[in-house]
This record gives sequence, structure tokens and C-alpha cells, in this order.
Amino acid sequence: MKADINKKEKTAEKTEEKIKNFFPITGIGSSAGGLDALKKFFMNMPPDSGSGFVLVQHLDPTHKSSMVELLNRYTSMDVIQVENGMEVKPNHVYVIPPNKDMAILNGVLQLLEPSKPHGLRTPINFFLKSLAEDQKDNAICIILSGFGVDGTIGLKEIKSGGGMTIAQDPKTTESNSMPISAIKTGIVDFVLPPEEMPKTLVSYIQSSHKIMNKIETGEVKVEQDLQKIFILIRNRTGHDFSSYKESTMNRRIGKRANIHQIDNIADYAFYLQRHPEEIDHLFQELLINVTSFFRDPEAFNSLKFKILPELLAGKDESEAIRVWVPGCSSGEEVYSIAMILREIMESMGKYFEVQIFGTDLDDEAISTARKGVYPDNIMGDVGEKRLKRFFIKKEGKYHIKSEIRELAVFAVHNVLKEPPFTKLDMVSCRNLLIYLKSDAQKNLLSIFNYALNPDGILFLGPSESVGDALDVFSSLDKKWKIFKSNKHVGFPRKRIEASNLFTSYAGRISDKKSEFGEKNERIDVSNLATRQLLDIYAPPSVIINDSGEIFYIHGRMGKYLEPAPGKARLNLFDMAREGIKFELRSAIKNAIFNKKDVFLEGLRVKTNGDYNKVNTTIKFIKEPEVMRNLLVVSFEDVGKPKKSEEEKIKLSKEGVNENRVSELENELMETKERLNIITEEMETSYEELKASNEELQSMNEESQSTNEELETSKEELQSINEELATVNSELQSKIDELTRANDDLNNFFNSTEIPTIFLDKDLNIRNFTPETSELIKIRKSDLGRPLSDIISNIRYDNLNEDIKQVLHRLIHKEIEIQTQDDNWYLMRITPYKTSEDVIDGVVIIFVDINDRMNAEEKVKAALKYSENIVNSLREPILVLNENLTVYSANQSFYDNFKVNPDETVGVSFFKLDKGQWDIADLRNLLEKILPENTEFNDYKVEKEFSDIGYKKMLINAHRIYRGDVGTQFILLTIEDLK
Repeated sequence: MKADINKKEKTAEKTEEKIKNFFPITGIGSSAGGLDALKKFFMNMPPDSGSGFVLVQHLDPTHKSSMVELLNRYTSMDVIQVENGMEVKPNHVYVIPPNKDMAILNGVLQLLEPSKPHGLRTPINFFLKSLAEDQKDNAICIILSGFGVDGTIGLKEIKSGGGMTIAQDPKTTESNSMPISAIKTGIVDFVLPPEEMPKTLVSYIQSSHKIMNKIETGEVKVEQDLQKIFILIRNRTGHDFSSYKESTMNRRIGKRANIHQIDNIADYAFYLQRHPEEIDHLFQELLINVTSFFRDPEAFNSLKFKILPELLAGKDESEAIRVWVPGCSSGEEVYSIAMILREIMESMGKYFEVQIFGTDLDDEAISTARKGVYPDNIMGDVGEKRLKRFFIKKEGKYHIKSEIRELAVFAVHNVLKEPPFTKLDMVSCRNLLIYLKSDAQKNLLSIFNYALNPDGILFLGPSESVGDALDVFSSLDKKWKIFKSNKHVGFPRKRIEASNLFTSYAGRISDKKSEFGEKNERIDVSNLATRQLLDIYAPPSVIINDSGEIFYIHGRMGKYLEPAPGKARLNLFDMAREGIKFELRSAIKNAIFNKKDVFLEGLRVKTNGDYNKVNTTIKFIKEPEVMRNLLVVSFEDVGKPKKSEEEKIKLSKEGVNENRVSELENELMETKERLNIITEEMETSYEELKASNEELQSMNEESQSTNEELETSKEELQSINEELATVNSELQSKIDELTRANDDLNNFFNSTEIPTIFLDKDLNIRNFTPETSELIKIRKSDLGRPLSDIISNIRYDNLNEDIKQVLHRLIHKEIEIQTQDDNWYLMRITPYKTSEDVIDGVVIIFVDINDRMNAEEKVKAALKYSENIVNSLREPILVLNENLTVYSANQSFYDNFKVNPDETVGVSFFKLDKGQWDIADLRNLLEKILPENTEFNDYKVEKEFSDIGYKKMLINAHRIYRGDVGTQFILLTIEDLK
């Protein structure tokens, strides 16, 4: 008893000491427009908040920063420009100096020379990553106004370490790119205007130690409340976190409670019961779904250039490469490995079937991974080259190309409880082990050893290790924790039934063909080439690149090609026979230049001293990806020239001067030589032009870099002269934007064919497009006049009222209107917003919908016509949907069976007439029609109905398709035999 008391006293002393020394460090990232946000933030921040503030900005490397002097005006805290080795203290503000990168180690700021050239640096990410690693859950991140996406990756790292994150409300920013990029991650705790951030931040700081103090006391009541929370999570999500480290779970539970200003675990458990949606947020917090493409680039470089090439070199192309990524989150790591494997295979010239299995507890994260769509802030992680190679940009987002997406399979899976994948060449489990208890780590390593092939690769996070299992896993890269499985050494573990390893898991996802799909065919150039040639047609053909190098030959080519003298080489231009050499070279260059297929008819090729006519086709190959931009050159022999042609060609010796013939032959030889020289000169010029083009592209990139540096310099001007410089910069920018907008608007008005009117808030005409005159009798002289004064060709009396509604309620309105000459338009009225987000009028657009309205009328008429025909039939008719519910019936059915539409439409067929239609054989026949594409005729029913008496009928059923709704139905006809 006494020992327990002493233990509790020591624990309390440690907690108090920790709280005494505890203070959070807040990293603030800002760029263009950030000065105003910083001003509002520090004006409202009390001087005794208890946090240290470190400010990182995009600064001109050649200009002295004035940020310290500017911020001193808005806070009583000490504002200091960082010097190397400066220790962070609470209630102090530290500002990064120009032309430096900054990191933090053990609470001490370290300055480093930038590793990247100006314009390509991301100093905010650099510092926030360091802060996350050094301070863990003691770190706070704030992203303010700025251009670009710098800070997003660092914010993810802060969140991963258990820290708190805040982003400025984009509506309050001058430049919203950085805050929007941060918010898009979905892991920002608070989105606030800068003036409201201090209150939230101080409240978080002051209450965070209180709840952690209560959690760490180890009291029985607290432990019971924590267990209640874990039970609530398990009941709602089905996942048990008992194998995770208690310290990690407790910190994250404490953080969520603190965000809601709850300082008691029992109260938070009660809050979870009353607000089940908070359990989902807590579950996401515990999952730690923070990842990125090529996280730790040096580790992935080790995989690409050292580890995986050795693995692939020892495999035959008929073998599959199988990789498992447990805890894959939203799929970035899976796709990173897929891209690396694709690059390695292309460099080696070997192509394997690749299967990468990505699994995670979080079904939302798995859904994101399956879509393969990511925001535009991934450029810093992926790199420009890979973005162009493996992604397609659509609507501001990057979509994984199908060649990479098809390599991956994603599914929800609990790695600790469900059977693993087997026969794996690699397992990548990064930053999961560090959150698990020791026993769970050992169990997981045992599972990985079982799942891996002999010499299979285990890829862990930089803070993880295999512990005591060094005899089971030997190290391949100590720094980046890459290991090789020693299959002959095993963990002591329970016997596992091999037949159950995969089936229970795979069965849940195998029904989705799009996920597992068919096995990818092994990429083989010969097979692909043969298939491509057969798709076109199969005369003698060659596949070449734009330099004429031959990759593949199909059929007998002796009539058209012959080995060139000298060093052996496979080049079409060198090997082409006399008569087609020049024409082929010219045609191929023409095809490449114009990006079009070329057909040459009736070329005369000399073979064995005789001439043959040949048709030649040059086509571009578009698919598959590996052969794209290669060319197929096909030869089709059309026989010898006709006798009359030969006679025209042959020169009769009679009456012809032999000297003249000799002169002509010599002249022809010289002409051919000159032509060859000219051709070579043209090729040289072409290469020079290509080199010049590359130089121009390089100059363009340099210009873009210079432009980025100029923009950064403009940002620094805001720091030098506060509002004056900011106003000057904004005015200059607005002038440029106004000029461009004015040019765009003039061009738009001159080219558009859509009637459009711009009104000010007093409903006076501000501008209009020329086509508007056809609807409203308006001229240039009417600018400034009220719209209501102008004669209109529109049959609509509520236009002014609708415009006022849009102005006052800030809504959009769409109305279908008709003109006096019976033309139909869709009138769309929207608020006119200025660049300052102020409503300053309305825009009215008229879209021609004549074709649509006519089509709708035709459809309605056709439907009415069909209904009239059906209703005129004497036989009762029913239309059933896929659920065998009555979709419609004709009048004969209602009359014969004495029912009304309310009792029929929408009711199951087998419940009609109090269930008297529920005949087992009839049910079986009807249930097969749509799934199995069957039908039946003359099914006899003899039955006594309660309302209509005895009936003897024949029933016929057929599948029908209604195109206008895109749905299949069953047409049921009933023939009365009485």
C-alpha cells in the first residue's frame, strides 16, 4: 500500500515538473499579403500566452528584412531576428533572416545555407518538418496568407506528430493559395480570421496541460473513462486500439478533448456519447492518416537505385512482382512505389506483372486512394518530371494515369487481425510500428516474415527498427531501415492455415473487377509489335523510331531492304533499296513533322536488276504506351510495271546518240549526289533547329524563374515600407489586371454569340454583347439607361422583380422564356461580383434552348402517342420494374381487374389483389427475366379472384428497355380465355 502511495507521489512530481517546463512552440508561415494578417494576429495576442512564436516568410535573399521593426509596432513581446543557436523562449517572437533555411533541434534554432536556388525553396515546409520532429505534440502550426502551396507538407508533419493546426480563413486573405492548400488536406483543426486565432490558441495552450495532467495520473477512474472511450470507438467503427501505445492514444484523446475545451476525461466520454460524429473525428485522429508522395526522398532513391534493381534483376519476366503496403492511408506511398517500379522496368528493358496491395483501416482513405485524384499541392513531393509522366491534370487536380493505377489494388484491412497477403517480394510498412506496443510490433514483424518470399524486402520508417529480430531480417540500408527477410529463420508463432491466409480477405474485394482486374499481360515488345501489325494488316512491315532505327521486322523484306555496306546497323534509311530510299526518307520526315499518316503509291524499287512497283504506308503507333510515337512502315507489292510503261522507260539505241545518253547518266548521278548532300544538310539543320529550340526552352524556363524572383521581391517590398509599398504593388497589379481584363472583355464581346447584359446595382445598363440586340432593342447609346426603358422582344413580365431578388438575396435564377417569334431561351441571372467580393449589379445571360425544347416536345408527344396505343388495347398490360413493382398499367387492366391506379402503381405485383398473384412458379419465371435475359409465353393461370371471380388467363412476359430513362422493365400481357 505504502509502495503504491510513493509511486503515485513520484508520478505527480514528474507531471508537475513536465508542466512547469512545458510551453508550445508555434510555427507561423506567411508570404504575399501576410503582413496584414500578422498585424491582426499579434495585435490580439496577449503578451503572456506562454508560447514561443517562430515566423517563417518568403524573403528576398539580397535585401535586408524590416519585419522585426514592423511587428514591434503591434506587440509588446520581444521580436527578434534569429541568429544561429538561439534558444526559443516563451512569449518571444523569432523572425527568420533573409537567404537562410531554418530548423530546430532540442528547442534551439539552427540556421542553414539554402540547399535550393531562390524561387524553388520552400522554407516554411523546411522549418515545420523540423518543428514536428523536434516538438511532436508540443508543436503548433499556423498558415497565413500567401502564394503557392509552401507550408502544406509541413502542416501534415505537425499533424502526424500530434500537434495542432490552424489556417487563415481564405475569405480574409489577400492571397489565399497557401491557406486553401492547407485546408484541402482535411486535417486543419481550426479555420479562422487572424484576429480570432489568438483567443483559440491561448485557450488551447492553457487547457492542454490540465487534461494531460489528469490522464497521466494513472487514477483508476481515469483509466475506466479511457476504456469507455475505446469501447465507444470500437462499437461505432469496429476497430480496437488496444494494441496501440497508450501514450500515443492518450495524447490524441487529450488533444481532441482540448479542442472542445473539455478538461475532464469523464466529460469527454459523455460528450462522445451525445455527439457520435465526434467519435469519427477521434477515430481519424487516432489513425494518423498523414502521408505524402515519396516521403523521405533519399529512402526512395535507395529503393530505386540500389534495392529494387537487384530484386528485379534476379527475376524472370514471367514472374509477378508482389508488394504489400499496410497502413497505406490515401495511397500516396503505393503510387510512389508503383512509379519507381515502372521507371526501373523501363530502364532495365524488362517488364513484369506488378501487383501492389494497399490496405488501411480507414475506408475514407481507401476510397481516396482508389480514385487516384490528388490536389495540386503535390508538385513539391512528386516533382515536375514525374507529374508530366504519371499524372493528368484535370480541373485543378492531378489524376493518376491508368498505367500506374492498374498496378495497385486497395482494400480496407486490419493488419493485426486479418490474414496477410503472401508470396510477397516487398512489404512497405512505414511509420506504423512506432505507434504499436512491443508485443504487437513483434507479432507484425512475424506476419511480415511469413508473408515475404525468401530475400523479400521489408521497408520501414526512419524511426522504426526490427528490434530483436536481426537474425530474421538482415539490414540492406541501415539509415533508411530497409531489410531483407532471412526465410530460413522464423519467429516462434502459432500455426497458420495456408488456405485461409488470403481467401477471407480477398473474398471481400474480389467482386470488384476494377480493383483486382484481370492479370496484366507481361509487356513484351515482340508480342506487342506483332499484335499492332495484325491490327493494321499484315504486309511486310518494319517498326522504326523517328531516326529510322528498326525495332522489329515482320515478313520478308528482301525486296525492299538490303544490308548497308560498312558497320552493321539496322536503319531503314541506310537499308532501303534503290528507287525508294529518297522517297522513304522524305515521306517519314513529312509524317513526323505533320503528325499524320502518309501513303505512297507506285514507288519503283529496283530488285535483282529489275523494277517492281510497291505501295508504301507510314502510320503512327498510338497504343500501347510503351510503343507510342513509333512508326509502322508497310510495303505492298503491286507487281512489275506494265509493258507500255517499260517501253516508255527503255531508251532505244537506234537513233540516239550514245554520248548524249552517257551525258544524261552522268548528270543524273551528279544530281543524285547533290540531292544526298542536300538531304544530309537538311538533317544537320534539323538537328541544329532542335538544339536551338532546346536553348529557347531553357531561356524560357530561366525567364519564368526570373519572374518568380521578381514576384518574391514584390512581396519583400511590402515588408520594407508597410502599407505604402503594399498599396503601390496592389495598384500596379490592378492596373495590369484591369488592362488584361479590358482586353479580354473586348475580345469576348467581339467574339461571343451569347446574348449577355451587365447591369449595375441600380439596374442601369453597364454593357452588353452584340447578340443581345436580337432580344432587347438595345444600342451603344443606351449604356447607362435603365433596362426597363428598353423595348424587349421577350414574353416575360417579371424580369425586373427577378433581378431585384437576385440582388437582394444574392441567389442565382434560371428561367425558361419565349420570345415574340416563339424562340426559347434559358435566362440565367447571377450577381455581379467585383474583385473585392462586393455585389455591384447583375449579369443576365440568354442561352438558346430551341433544340432542347423541340426535342422535349417530340418526346412528350411520342410518349403520349404510345400511351394512347397501349390504353386502346383490349388485353390487360402491366409494366414491372427490376423489383417486380408495378411501374405502369393500361386502362384495360384497371377495368378487367376492378382496381384503380392508386392500388396498382408502385405496388409489388405479388401483392396485387390481396396477394392473389403470388404464384410460386410465376414468381420464379418473373425473377429470372432481367438477370438472365429470359422471357416466357402462354403461362396459364386459372384462379378464383375475390373481387372478379374465376379467371382463366394466359400470361406473356418480355424484357423491354426504355431509352429515355435508361432502365430495363418487364412487359406483362394478360389474355383472358373465358
